[in-house]
Amino acid sequence: MPALLFSPAHSGIIIAVMKTTRYFEEQVLRKRPYIQRAWCERIVAKPLRRETQPDGRIRHWGIVPELGGRALRVVTLEDGETVHNAVKAK
Repeated sequence: MPALLFSPAHSGIIIAVMKTTRYFEEQVLRKRPYIQRAWCERIVAKPLRRETQPDGRIRHWGIVPELGGRALRVVTLEDGETVHNAVKAK
């Protein structure tokens, strides 16, 4: 489950924060600055396709209208929610 943050500036609104790996934060977002966290969250929540890799990580595919309708592949850890990688699908 994602961490929940209380935002006093927003009158008690609780915001869910997507779980990510250090690799995603330090490498993926740096190398692919076009990737937006909201896209990854949207694809993991409702993928068009899902496939488990031999190492247990899970690939999720979805269409991103903001990328001109291209597909984005998001890889999560075995828990299915911690984002580890994301790349435009070929």
